[in-house]
Amino acid sequence: MMESKVYLQLGLKEEEYRKVVELLGREPNYLELSMISVMWSEHCAYKHSRPLLKLFPTKAPYVLQGPGENAGAVDVGDGLAIVFKMESHNHPSAIEPFEGAATGVGGIVRDIFAMGARPIALLDPLRFGSLKSSRVKYLFEQVVAGIAHYGNCIGVPTVGGDVYFEEAYEGNPLVNVMCLGLTKSKNLISGKAQGEGNLVVLLGSKTGRDGIHGCTFASEELTEASEERRPSVQVGDPFTEKLLIEACLELREKNLLVALQDLGAAGLTSSSSEMANRGGVGIDIDVLKVPRREENMVPYEVMISESQERMLAIVKPEKLTSVKEVCQRWGIEATVIGKVTNSKKIRVFEGEKLCGELPVSLLTEDAPVYQPKATYPNYLKDPSLKNYEIEEPKDYNETLLKLISSPNLANKEWIYTQYDHMVQTNTVLLPGSDAAVLRIKGSNKAIALTVDGNGRYCYLNPYRGAQIAVAEAARNLSVVGAKPLAITDCLNFGNPEDPEVYWQFQEAVQGIADACRALDLVVVSGNVSFYNESNGQAIYPTPIIGAVGLLDDVKTLLDCGFTEEGAVIVLVGQTFPELGGSEYLKTVQGVVKGEPPFLNLKKEKNLHNFIREAINEGFLLSAHDLSEGGLAIALVESALKGGFGFKVELDENLSPVEFLFSETQSRVVVSLKEEDLPRLKMLSSKHQIEYLVLGHVTGKNLIFGDIINLSLSEVKAVWKHTLETYLL
Repeated sequence: MMESKVYLQLGLKEEEYRKVVELLGREPNYLELSMISVMWSEHCAYKHSRPLLKLFPTKAPYVLQGPGENAGAVDVGDGLAIVFKMESHNHPSAIEPFEGAATGVGGIVRDIFAMGARPIALLDPLRFGSLKSSRVKYLFEQVVAGIAHYGNCIGVPTVGGDVYFEEAYEGNPLVNVMCLGLTKSKNLISGKAQGEGNLVVLLGSKTGRDGIHGCTFASEELTEASEERRPSVQVGDPFTEKLLIEACLELREKNLLVALQDLGAAGLTSSSSEMANRGGVGIDIDVLKVPRREENMVPYEVMISESQERMLAIVKPEKLTSVKEVCQRWGIEATVIGKVTNSKKIRVFEGEKLCGELPVSLLTEDAPVYQPKATYPNYLKDPSLKNYEIEEPKDYNETLLKLISSPNLANKEWIYTQYDHMVQTNTVLLPGSDAAVLRIKGSNKAIALTVDGNGRYCYLNPYRGAQIAVAEAARNLSVVGAKPLAITDCLNFGNPEDPEVYWQFQEAVQGIADACRALDLVVVSGNVSFYNESNGQAIYPTPIIGAVGLLDDVKTLLDCGFTEEGAVIVLVGQTFPELGGSEYLKTVQGVVKGEPPFLNLKKEKNLHNFIREAINEGFLLSAHDLSEGGLAIALVESALKGGFGFKVELDENLSPVEFLFSETQSRVVVSLKEEDLPRLKMLSSKHQIEYLVLGHVTGKNLIFGDIINLSLSEVKAVWKHTLETYLL
């Protein structure tokens, strides 16, 4: 057995090391062991999630590339494809928030142009602890600054995202990033190494010691000792990345590449073995040929370094000169570091010396797969978690102001004004709406995209919470007029070896799968992030859904603001007394209890069909999804967005607090001209959707029956500056 059991220090378990020895027929040397340990880490091997992820629907006529490549790809017609994926950079951001967030952006962008697509949009779903904590404020400010720095420098607009503040994320924030790209369908490129004798070419930055064992670090719980792992956090250079984007896209346009792959987690080890595995080939690498920025690096450091802004290309020998010419013009290094073989092995040389060789299958297919015991959590067995009493507000004006100025519901302008969301001039619908919308230049079409996920719901009911995340993401697309096509996901959970956490994960995956099938959606890419715990305390189970849809004509686009005085306001969908897990309970009464709202997926699908048809017919003036905070918050947001107030009546069948703040699903608030009400009535009957006329858009006050009367300016004042107030 290896001296001092060094494999344990590298993150391998006793039984995993024994499996390595059995598969190899010998003990590995340190280089080989380092390569195996990073590839068998949770971050790279998905060893606790692979079987469950097979539950997702992944195929549809318009899917050009499903899971298994750098990113997913969907056909949007006219010979064009959109490419998208979401990933996490949680652990690095917890200890080095600026660089952790920045390199998270850099990594997901490389996944997109590795597919031959130009990155055109970023979205950033974020989760932090309470802003009352000075450390949380620091993490929040630095994460936003890191995202802004990298995205702005590379010229990719950050057009959307969301942020929630919950105590459960205090020690382990979530920094997820989604990127979307556009390309001609014929220009899609694979990360499949092919052709014996073809050259392995390293593009981009020199290799240093930053990020060594970064993916192993990402597969561990955070503790007080995690601060010592700062060297595992990579340092990004967005200016080099911008040049790398342009060089790689030109190489693809000129058909100079056989394959292209991002160097992300596990560096050269993962990129070479994954490319070789896809193509059923082997790869030889000479580490002496790898350009370095640090002296005296040994082979294992070169092979597992996670230095940023690097890509691995497979190039035919006769095209090497042309590849180097393109890269030289963009100021990018292009260095031959190896070749494709038929050995089905990754062989690492240092000049003439063979330092290590491993079967490709051992690094990829042979990684262990675990299906841990799943146990219904003890906390869900506690009857007090389900029981809560609604306290009727003494002053509804004060209650509404308290809700609209809470960090989860308040204006997020402080964040998105730091991002350049107009670069590339494709952005049609700006941050602050239900979904972002980007025009496809040269056509009438537009792409809508959004992210969604409520960890509080998933804590109380992981299956339903995950379903709601899918449904709301799709609903956000439908209310702007887009047909939802596909999703990507980032599944953020605690330690999967904890049976209660694994049960949460299992339930959430099943919930996503069932919701996708019911709503005709497919999962084309994604990421699993486990071990999101701090000092033994797991985060809320937090599946984040990124959804993408298509508008056939951008002129049909609809926003959520009340912009026409006298318009009728209608609530589409039925309201039930569902305050479990609500923003009202948390913000006003200080409790997280109850069952999340029920979700009828058939009703949800009917609603989507109704709202898209109504938008296409052109008689709606606005549409806005109802989510956190319920009807009251949705109405206020529409007023703030459009600049007009409203006067609405309450539903006498429910108590005021239930009607105003229930978070019942499958509901949308719309406005329209009085004369168009018959058209709405006809469509609602066709799609079997209930509706309720609430009142009218009018004046500059927000009036709910006789219990709330606030001026728009008063509400805007507290809503607009909440985040800045916390950060002062």
